Amino acid sequence: MSPAQLLFLIGYRGTGKTATARLLAEKMGWRWLDADALLEERDGRSIRDIFAAEGEKFFRDRESAILQELAGLDQYVVATGGGIILRSENRERLKQGTVVWLQATSDVLWQRLQADAATAQRRPNLAQGGLAEIEELLHVRTPLYEACQDFTVDTSRLAADEVAQRICDWFRAASVEA
Repeated sequence: MSPAQLLFLIGYRGTGKTATARLLAEKMGWRWLDADALLEERDGRSIRDIFAAEGEKFFRDRESAILQELAGLDQYVVATGGGIILRSENRERLKQGTVVWLQATSDVLWQRLQADAATAQRRPNLAQGGLAEIEELLHVRTPLYEACQDFTVDTSRLAADEVAQRICDWFRAASVEA
């Protein structure tokens, strides 16, 4: 395996993708960005507002366009949206980089999301909400995350800096082996 100089962090919301991306980029001397934040900035609305006004298909189209653009970057860590893996073309595009799947248990995710005010303000409910939503979406998305990943870190009991260090160590070792 010859890792690209581009790392995509995938996983359900609340797994720590954004915090980890920032810290990992710092450790690697790279730049980082959050794909959802970029989409919101360009659209001038929160993801929740985009979903409410335009629907999920519109959002997913925008998300795919952003990913296409970001897949050409070099020496970047990119935190993706939790649903980026729902489209087959996105799963293929992610392979232009190295994909790290951040995962956590549904109970931990529920606790983290409850404590995150931005989740309620910026993110839409995608199913019935709450723990049931998390469990339902994880059931659907887990095989898709698994199919994309080159490396997986369970963030349930780790701080973002520990997650970033594990990824950095793995990536450097994988680069040496390549």
